[in-house]
Formats: sequence, C-alpha cells, structure tokens
Amino acid sequence: MQVLSLVKSYRLLIALTVAFCGYAFIGRISRPTTPPVNPAQVKVSKDNVESQQDFTMQDLLNLAESSLDHLSHNLVDYTARFEKIEVNENSHQLEKTVMQLKVQTRFRNMTLDAPRRIYLRFSEPSSVSGREVIWRQDLYNGKMAVHEPGFLLSLKTIWLDPNGILAMQGQRHPISEVGIVKLTEQLIQRGKEDLDNPLLSIGLQTNHKHDDLTTHLITIIKNQTSNIEGDYGRAEIVFDPERNLVLSFRSYATPTSPSDSPQLIESYSYHNLQVNVGLAESDFDVTNEQYDFP
Repeated sequence: MQVLSLVKSYRLLIALTVAFCGYAFIGRISRPTTPPVNPAQVKVSKDNVESQQDFTMQDLLNLAESSLDHLSHNLVDYTARFEKIEVNENSHQLEKTVMQLKVQTRFRNMTLDAPRRIYLRFSEPSSVSGREVIWRQDLYNGKMAVHEPGFLLSLKTIWLDPNGILAMQGQRHPISEVGIVKLTEQLIQRGKEDLDNPLLSIGLQTNHKHDDLTTHLITIIKNQTSNIEGDYGRAEIVFDPERNLVLSFRSYATPTSPSDSPQLIESYSYHNLQVNVGLAESDFDVTNEQYDFP
C-alpha cells in the first residue's frame, strides 16, 4: 500500500507541475536579394520625438519585410537570453521568465523549409530554474520534451503536445512561435492589418540602448483600438540596424482612464544574441550529456 501511495503521489506531482509549467516562442548563407531598409534614412524630427509624419506604417512594414528577407538568406541558427513577461487570462501580470535559448531556423536549406528546433533552459523565476524544454518540428511526433527540476519530477521526461491544454497553461503563444523569425512574421501580419489605420502614429528614436547596443526604438500609438484579442494601445519595437533584425517587442493595453498607466500585455526580448554559431543535432537531443534529461 505504501508503494502504491508513493506512485500515486508521484503521478499527482507530475500533473500539477506540468499544469503550471509554462515556457513563453547549415544551409545557404548569402547576401540579401534586396538591400535592407535602414530606418535611419527615414526623416525624423530633430529631437527624435514620436511623429506620424516621420515614420509610417508602410515604412515599418517595409522594414520588417526587408528584415525577414535578410534573415532568410543569413540566419541559420542562434543563441540568446530570452526574456518574456505576459499577462494571463485574468489580466494579471506574471513573473518575468528568463531562458537560455538555442534555435535552428527553417532557413538552413535551399527551400527554406527545414524543420525548426528549439531548446530552452529556464533560469528565472526560481520556481522553474533548471527546467529544460526541447521541441523539434521533425521528431518526437511534434511533441516537446520537458524536464522538470526536483527530486521526483526529474526522474522522468514529460512529453507534451505544444498546443495542448497542459503546455498552454498560462501561455499566450506555443513554443513553436518562439524566436526572432516568428516575431518578425507576426509584426508583418500586424502591420498589414493596420496599414490603412488613420488612428495611429509611429515614431522613431535612433539612439536607443539595448544592452550595450545602439538600436532603433519604434513606438506605435493607437488612438483607438479594436475589440480583437491582443490588440494594443501602444507598442514598442527595438530594431538592430547593424544586423537588420528585431530584438524586442512590447505592447500595452489602452488605459481605461487618462490617469491610469498603460498595462503591459506582453513583452519579448532577446539579449546577448549570437548568430550562426553552428548548432548541431546534439543541441536538440534529450540524450545530450550536457543536459539534465533523464
């Protein structure tokens, strides 16, 4: 009876931990087929203040599409420290999550459809420190492998559907949407939706600091938002002009009254980004001896 009770307790611990786990999103290398759009070439006001005349949604859309084209020719893999903050379905802001990230993009073959791979190792908050996740589009039947820290839970690798109820508990996006490429594609989609929206203004600041990098901060302010889930009143995009890629996206809801501060909806940022480091199959393998998967 004691053994049976221990087994039941073990299974219960696994179910409870997984339910609240959460996790957040070498081929051809050549020059881009089209020259990248440099936002610094767009006229800005002398004090770099936000101004609709200085930067338009079409400018932003051109920038994002140029960046995606550049990535498709130049980004095979990368590593980074990935930080995210989200609000849950009750509009409660969750703790900041910090992960070490490894990604192989779909751009590592000539047809630009190589299976994507993602590895995550959590460092913050302390309650999930040590958690590891691997998702490979081409293996494990599309499931993600989860290794939880702790005495009992660390004894078994947990396999989850990335879009299932357990994996999506408290998450805005599945693991398949993690990454710079997906972020850029989502910005393009949102830009097309707002292309003819007259009720927004966009500003460009060309001397924004992101870690030790000098980047561009693009700010979008909507005077009126829709009822579509995830629509924002203010968004901030950090763009690295040197490498022609997006480093951060943050959005805020429109305050209910002028005296209220904007409430964060979601924030995703990439730090210490290293591109084309030569990631191997073993970097996305649960049997890698450098990982703690059982």
